[in-house]
Amino acid sequence: MIGRFKIDDEAMTGTIQGTRVIVEKDLYNDSYEIGELEVLPPVSPGKIICMGLNYADHALELGMDLPDHPIIFLKPPSAVIGNGDKILYPPESNQVDYEAELAVVIGKRCRNIAAHRADDVIMGYTCFNDVTARDLQKIDNQWTRAKSFDTFAPLGPYIIEPGEIDLSNAFIRSRVNGEMKQDSNISNMIFTPSAIVEFISHIMTLNKGDVIATGTPAGVGEMQPGDIVEVEIEGIGTLKNQVAKANA
Repeated sequence: MIGRFKIDDEAMTGTIQGTRVIVEKDLYNDSYEIGELEVLPPVSPGKIICMGLNYADHALELGMDLPDHPIIFLKPPSAVIGNGDKILYPPESNQVDYEAELAVVIGKRCRNIAAHRADDVIMGYTCFNDVTARDLQKIDNQWTRAKSFDTFAPLGPYIIEPGEIDLSNAFIRSRVNGEMKQDSNISNMIFTPSAIVEFISHIMTLNKGDVIATGTPAGVGEMQPGDIVEVEIEGIGTLKNQVAKANA
């Protein structure tokens, strides 16, 4: 399990072992108690590539045909926040939605990767919330503004390495104030993480730390200031954020 932390204004990446974080140095390792450290988003991505309409149950919910190929869009790295940080509800929107997603974190620079080699370039997996200003998305007829506000990409809490998890039948859920809103399974994906890595890497170079958000299942809905929103994926953990009203 991999995380990013801050101590004395220094950001560091470490491996979590129980309640301790092990940080590799040139000739030795440092060890810290997690409680001594500020927890950061587990990665600082150069780009975030997102999938639209990648769960069969979500397509059914919307009355839409299944896509023939992955539908992708980008979110800016400036939207990233970590576990426990606040999602800011912008004054420009009257409908801000949660979208629980599995995120793939790329572990090395790569291009033109075949699906059967995807595990070679994946650092691991984490939870993602593709926060969306749904009313602005409908007005614009495209997705950039609606998905790009600061704080609209909660990510975390930690990265689980591929050998530590079996995602083939893992549940994915979201809750708002403890009430279940989304309850699906990774097996409902139309395009698997490996197939998505293959598709995207044939379009653009992927760099270490880039994040691919793999789409959301059925049950997306609105959040309000004051709400506590959780994204939970079996074997990975729970990403938890509170919604707060942004300053006008």
